Amino acid sequence: MTDSNTLWEWAAWAFSPASSAIIVTASPPSRELPVILLTGASGSGKTSLLTLFATGTTAPTHISQEPQTAVCQLPATVRSSEDRYRSENDTSERSQPKFLLLDTPGHGKLRHHAVSAVTSSKALRGILFLVDSAAVSSATGLTEAAEYLYDILLALQKRNAEGKTSKRPEQVPVLVAANKQDVFTSLPAGIVRSKLQEEITRVRQTKSKGLLDSGVGMDDDQMDEEEANWLGAYGSKDFKFEQMEEHGVDVQIVGGNVRGDDKEQGKVEDWWAWVGDNL
Repeated sequence: MTDSNTLWEWAAWAFSPASSAIIVTASPPSRELPVILLTGASGSGKTSLLTLFATGTTAPTHISQEPQTAVCQLPATVRSSEDRYRSENDTSERSQPKFLLLDTPGHGKLRHHAVSAVTSSKALRGILFLVDSAAVSSATGLTEAAEYLYDILLALQKRNAEGKTSKRPEQVPVLVAANKQDVFTSLPAGIVRSKLQEEITRVRQTKSKGLLDSGVGMDDDQMDEEEANWLGAYGSKDFKFEQMEEHGVDVQIVGGNVRGDDKEQGKVEDWWAWVGDNL
């Protein structure tokens, strides 16, 4: 199945009634539309963000069971990469490119949709990984988010590694959006970053074959396989997001909140700015 056909099928899948306010493509989207992948654990706020980006408002949602897509357009207040160096005094019309926002389910059994999009979509311009800043304060919530982010980053690392032997794929940046910063129990974005790094270190140790310590019985093929499945700097004791740079992956962690209250709207300006930088 081609990349375009895969995106067309996702775009054609029916929305749940609770998500009916989302703008979906009734026909196959343009082949030229860049793709932003929206992913993260269940309950992190992905469908709410999809609705907000597509319609400018939020609506009640429930946990998605299937991928959902929306054609979105960069707001006039946000600069695209084309306008990055435009003077503030330049009053000519700015570029407002459209893009396809692909929301994938966060349930453990359905995360293959996101991994498939990472490995197969040539139109992929960025990955927006949503994290519930309050949920990661618990051990269970932190582990769930870290395990999923680990899988996404490793898939992206392998994608770039495969490109070294042929035509190198366009680099895909990752924004870890620390959502629900308005919640009293939420953790600041900097703490979310450090906790995710610590937990990914533990996930990496668990997933490794444990052969690095002994080296006994390892032939060249086993060593190559071990290195290929090691996230970040091979053999490093602690994982850091900066290690992904040597694999061509830029990872940023930025706080915000999709939903506001009766007096204020949600704060997603910095997330929009990141999208604009990558269109």
